Amino acid sequence: MPHHNPHETTDVWSVEGRFAHYLYSPKGSIEGMLIDTDGIPTQFVFERHEGLPAQLAELRAGQAVVVEGIESPPSPKGEAAHTVYRFERLAAIDGKPLPEAQPEGSVHGRVARIHYARHGEANGVVLESGDFVHTRPQGFVQLDLEVGDMVQAEGRIRPLAMGEGRVVEAVRVNDIELE
Repeated sequence: MPHHNPHETTDVWSVEGRFAHYLYSPKGSIEGMLIDTDGIPTQFVFERHEGLPAQLAELRAGQAVVVEGIESPPSPKGEAAHTVYRFERLAAIDGKPLPEAQPEGSVHGRVARIHYARHGEANGVVLESGDFVHTRPQGFVQLDLEVGDMVQAEGRIRPLAMGEGRVVEAVRVNDIELE
């Protein structure tokens, strides 16, 4: 059953259940998941640009999970068959709590390649370590980074979806505050 998390200032709900299966987009990517909550299906959808969160990659059907999400408003396309939440995080698997993303941190290393947004504009760099420093397009222009440059980036850190490396929502890179 959904339980309201009183420590959050937004309406984030904590839902316990058993992982049922992933939900696919028409293009074949994973866009959500369904859990069974005491016989009632509960759906969680992922942000379009994020895809499958790293901690979900190895879930198996039937595993006990605690998932946090924000209840989605009614869709203009019609009434949902069950409750739908926007996925916020996986809080526990089989009774074991998972760590939250580090609120702030830093990464450093050499630029291995430039990263591009969906629309083709450079929006950050990937370091040789596999860490992705997301600068947004305006930040990338501000920094003028190239392959081989050394980078020290600070910001909010979370794991990458593939489980190797992290993404940093950069607020400061090489001692330059990003706009």
